[in-house]
Amino acid sequence: MSDSVVTLGCRLNLAESEAIRSLIDGAAQRTVVVNSCAVTAEAVRQSRRAVRRLRAANPDARLLVTGCAATITPDDFTQMPEVDGVVANAVKLDAAAWQARPALITPAPPTASRHTRAFVPVQTGCDHACTFCIIPEGRGKSVSQPIGAVLRVVESHLAAGAREVVLTGVDVTGWGADLPDGQRLGDLVAAILAEFPALPRLRLSSLDGVEIDELLFELITGEARVMPHVHLSLQAGHDLTLKRMKRRHTREEAVALSERLRSARPDIAIGADLIAGFPTEDEAMHAANVAIVEDCGIVHGHVFPYSPRPGTPAARMPQVPPPLVRERAAEVRAAVAATRARWLESLVGVPREVLAERDGTGHSPEFAPYRLPDGTAPGTLLTLTPTRIREGLLE
Repeated sequence: MSDSVVTLGCRLNLAESEAIRSLIDGAAQRTVVVNSCAVTAEAVRQSRRAVRRLRAANPDARLLVTGCAATITPDDFTQMPEVDGVVANAVKLDAAAWQARPALITPAPPTASRHTRAFVPVQTGCDHACTFCIIPEGRGKSVSQPIGAVLRVVESHLAAGAREVVLTGVDVTGWGADLPDGQRLGDLVAAILAEFPALPRLRLSSLDGVEIDELLFELITGEARVMPHVHLSLQAGHDLTLKRMKRRHTREEAVALSERLRSARPDIAIGADLIAGFPTEDEAMHAANVAIVEDCGIVHGHVFPYSPRPGTPAARMPQVPPPLVRERAAEVRAAVAATRARWLESLVGVPREVLAERDGTGHSPEFAPYRLPDGTAPGTLLTLTPTRIREGLLE
């Protein structure tokens, strides 16, 4: 494992890892970092496994752990013999936390040699209280980056050769709530598009449907440079489950939003987060979870088997037996796989612009995966007309 930073979890962690990588370059001692995740118990276990792998590959380096798992339960990591220290989320972008040179206090952006798309954190933290979620404990209250600060970061990525910018955060659609001028995410997106008319692609990370403002909706559905790909934080397909999760939308509202998006932009691809086996979930609730995949046309699905996070209200609710949770998660994944297969088939024979990545693959605006012609340079935008699907890739 040669990389100096191992990242688990969300795109916000991925973006922050790029900054951490530049900071530890200035540390007095060679440093390696695990940027951990706590969204599920399995994510915490994977974080601990990453620590052991990174230590085995770097026996003489200083090994530090940051991220949500390390912030919420630091003792889980400080007690590991492989770990030399923990850096909390609140200071993970502070050069002093990594003993870096003062010149590196402002982290450098990732260069074009590392990524073909740029992940730009615009917000962190969350002001909501979903009963299953422990992330606010690790990230704190919602904090938004002002428009000017975001524009400077986007500018630096474009100067480094990025062709696509992805706006990330813990609660991206909560952007602006803590700022004094009452702006919403639509205002930020509009400002980026206006400031950088040569930016080919702007993509949004996970969105909470109830927070999509009208300007944002208009830009998603009417602006060609905003990618026709939304990933909705649905979590469940049954109203009672949503209520027990303390979500702020109903099933009917989720389906109506999906239909409204597709009506306004027919090529849009919809993704969603769904939790299988939430406490108290019965067969009818599970059936609604499966059915909402078809009802919303979900082709990009992140399906999580529920795992109790200590200290959350959901952990105190009556639990579904773990084997049944895994079985239900498999059924929801199968439903997503079916809608995704039909969607990919619909793209055969259709020319689409694809952004080339570094592993011989690329993605269309809808985030459909493509296999690239041999020799395609990473970062190239090219038009491909696939003739078949092989191993899940259009080619």
